[in-house]
Amino acid sequence: MKIDFPRLPLTGNLELFRALAQLGGELTALHLLESPKVNNFITRYLGQGDNGIPKKPTYKDGAVWINPTQRFEGVQESVWNFHIGGYQVCEKWLKDRKGRRLNEEDIAHYQKIVVALHETIRLMAEIDETIDKHGGWPGAFQTADSSKTS
Repeated sequence: MKIDFPRLPLTGNLELFRALAQLGGELTALHLLESPKVNNFITRYLGQGDNGIPKKPTYKDGAVWINPTQRFEGVQESVWNFHIGGYQVCEKWLKDRKGRRLNEEDIAHYQKIVVALHETIRLMAEIDETIDKHGGWPGAFQTADSSKTS
């Protein structure tokens, strides 16, 4: 996006357009943490300690460890490894808070991020499936004008 804007393929198929618009709206609400789904936490914050992040967080066996005694349990590996804009979101959010102590609001915010990423992965598969049902790439996006040759 630094040198160009993302291209949005358009379809002449109204059913596909409406389906993708609806899925895109869901995706937008998730990324803005405005979807009610983000309040249904899929992780638990466990362990005793001061909620401090002394160094880089680590991921092991479905848990994100912020320090040797405290963790977010129930984080799928696909969510932990998910990248947006070149950043590993779950790791970066915590690394940006290195040297700080998480408060209750921070803990809840991180849990919302995990839900948003989990749902993003699910929606990406649904978007791909929707496109496949309408002819796949690039067929679903060919219009009468794009099929003409010069």
